[in-house]
Amino acid sequence: MTSSSSPSQDNKRSYPEGLRADALMEEDVAWSLDTDGDRDGDQFDRSERAALRRVAGLSTELEDVTEVEYRQLRLERVVLVGVWTSGTAQDSENSLAELAALAETAGALVLDGVIQRRDKPDAATYIGSGKAEQLRDIVLETGADTVICDGELSPGQLIHLEDVVKVKVIDRTALILDIFAQHAKSREGKAQVALAQMQYMLPRLRGWGQSLSRQMGGGKGGGLATRGPGETKIETDRRRIREKMAKMRREIAEMKTGREIKRQERKRHKVPSVAIAGYTNAGKSSLLNRLTGAGVLVENSLFATLDPTVRRAETPSGRLYTLADTVGFVRHLPHHLVEAFRSTMEEVGESDLILHVVDGSHPAPEEQLAAVREVIRDVGATGVPEIVVINKADAADPLTLQRLMRNEKHSIAVSARTGQGIDELLALIDKELPRPSVEVEVLVPYTHGQLVARAHADGDVISEEHTAEGTLLKARVHEELAADLAPYVPAPLV
Repeated sequence: MTSSSSPSQDNKRSYPEGLRADALMEEDVAWSLDTDGDRDGDQFDRSERAALRRVAGLSTELEDVTEVEYRQLRLERVVLVGVWTSGTAQDSENSLAELAALAETAGALVLDGVIQRRDKPDAATYIGSGKAEQLRDIVLETGADTVICDGELSPGQLIHLEDVVKVKVIDRTALILDIFAQHAKSREGKAQVALAQMQYMLPRLRGWGQSLSRQMGGGKGGGLATRGPGETKIETDRRRIREKMAKMRREIAEMKTGREIKRQERKRHKVPSVAIAGYTNAGKSSLLNRLTGAGVLVENSLFATLDPTVRRAETPSGRLYTLADTVGFVRHLPHHLVEAFRSTMEEVGESDLILHVVDGSHPAPEEQLAAVREVIRDVGATGVPEIVVINKADAADPLTLQRLMRNEKHSIAVSARTGQGIDELLALIDKELPRPSVEVEVLVPYTHGQLVARAHADGDVISEEHTAEGTLLKARVHEELAADLAPYVPAPLV
């Protein structure tokens, strides 16, 4: 950190030759323009030597591990790029705004965003060679170190675009995978994210120059008889990734078995299940906390919670059911994640009722509904009854609420933050949950009170009367409980 300038020729001073030599021998004596400029003239060699001089005290090396707690995280500076191929200009701007929210959730600092109108993305550089050069100018002007593209790029597009803009390029899929990796907490969630990342990375694996294309010889001892083409470094890495993916799939399958056992146990006890599904940041966790007091993390960010949470709840009439919070969805959700999180998303397909939560304050809630329903179709849950829960009604535009309520016939407007509409939602859940199919009228002795308790817990009690002989009960129950109550059906009067 030096500045070079030509010393003035005024006020020339003369120094004894011996004194000058002694001063030059002292390594700690700094060169000064006032005292040394006139004496030594233009110091081009000295300036050049000092141009890359190491300055003490500016190193980022951590001398003590405890310093990491006080070290400020450096955010990546990013420029967003979108290609508008269909829909309106507002649709493309909404998509880029969502990409900006994703980037901020991942810890980046968004500097600029550009959209290009094309019939389809360019096969080489995604936005075309001319626009790529313009993007390079924007990167230089803003000082960005990363470009994020609003779409999934092929390996060739990533390489070619990076060659032009000279900074790191990632796509929407890689960004979402990075967010999932940051937010996954459970063992199953981490395994699912790791599998999705390896699936994405496998075809995009590359190295510096030719280092991954060199072949190693076959055989152990070498020699003419054992030399062969061998295996390149990149082939070795791909094989190892495939082995890790196979191991990860086995682990996820084992964890899926445990989830299925718990699900079958709930079915055996005839406990109906309700799944909360919806767009990310629509307020699913807030709604779960409001309905059950689960205490799940609530944060105004995308994909704040990934791991499914199942809580026990009770309807106003006293019926027990389970409420499951699932992973949030987003438009263009990477298919790697859909496949990796399929066992988690099966909570939606195996449920008796879906609470489809949509953000009523969002500029385009209809697009959120369409994106979530596309994923619901992918996991095979199209036959499950659905209630559209329009959340954030306190912050939504009344005209937007009216439009959604008019278009979605089976919907209700609530606010998980203020509690508006929660009682009406609970009553609607009670009405929509499947009812037991068998209606019985029995006289249960007081010595078998556990049967009456089961009727209250698992069935729908119509009337109850305590008589001298026992409890006269009329209720709708499941077939299993109906068989246990069959011996207590009163004999018909003759």
